[in-house]
Amino acid sequence: MRKSTVIATTIALVGLAGTFLYSPAAAQQQAAPPVGPDWSKVEIKTIDLGNRTYMLEGQGGNVTVAVGDDAVIMVDSQFAPLHPKLKAAIAAVSPAPVRLLINTHYHGDHTGGNGLFAADGATVVAHANVRYRLAAGTTNGLTGVKAPPVPEGALPARTYTDTLAVEVKGRAAQLTHPSNAHTDGDTFVYFADANVLATGDTVTIGRYPNIDFAQGGNIAGMIAASDAYLALSNDATKIVPGHGPLTNKAQLIEYRAMLTTARDRMAALIKDGKSESDIYAAKPFADLDAKWAMNEQAGRNFMRVVYASLKP
Repeated sequence: MRKSTVIATTIALVGLAGTFLYSPAAAQQQAAPPVGPDWSKVEIKTIDLGNRTYMLEGQGGNVTVAVGDDAVIMVDSQFAPLHPKLKAAIAAVSPAPVRLLINTHYHGDHTGGNGLFAADGATVVAHANVRYRLAAGTTNGLTGVKAPPVPEGALPARTYTDTLAVEVKGRAAQLTHPSNAHTDGDTFVYFADANVLATGDTVTIGRYPNIDFAQGGNIAGMIAASDAYLALSNDATKIVPGHGPLTNKAQLIEYRAMLTTARDRMAALIKDGKSESDIYAAKPFADLDAKWAMNEQAGRNFMRVVYASLKP
């Protein structure tokens, strides 16, 4: 078996969970379900964001592509089995190769294609904690499911800690690390020349976000990240969320309001001395669930991750 095939198989199994039944306990984590989807039926949808910049929707996290004069910058890589389809979607807008692949965080539905794109010649760039998490393996804070380390070829080759500017001929991207938000290794990417902001899973539209508290995530950091996006964006900014449709500043304001409401309600219950089981029984997010919970399990898990962020 060729090395690239080994990488593809390993990363695909590492990253599948969020594809099948969304919940913050499962989605975006790296535990493999017993049966995968029919990858042949997955379609990649390309959305033109202007100025040679595109959003790709498929299976897993959203992908952002910025086309330069002789190379492409790519943000996130979905699952390994989608590598050929993502390459074809990129080739449809540019013949240039992917030379920079930025990971917004470590979860397998955003990093599954790392090894294969690296084998094609891309340099994988991420926060230092992404490399650490992928190299060490992780444990899901809600389910206890363990994800094994990924192969060396799938690890980020270039890392940073606070901010980093990267470029190919004719295009540049600004990478910034929001501390302890979705995970402890998040990156948001801003393409100033296109006014496009890629947030990774610090923003999800139409669903509750996951807060990976076992790997440093915290609702306070999620809110702080939203504040940074609001300061950076204007009414014309195109915001590519980790999951969900292309969004804008107005929807981001609504998303932030949901996060702060959840934080404040949970903090008040904890301050009142309510036990964890009593809090869950009270269903403090019931009205939020109607808009943000994709299913009942997602609603329960969001309560759990917010509680884990705030408990003493």
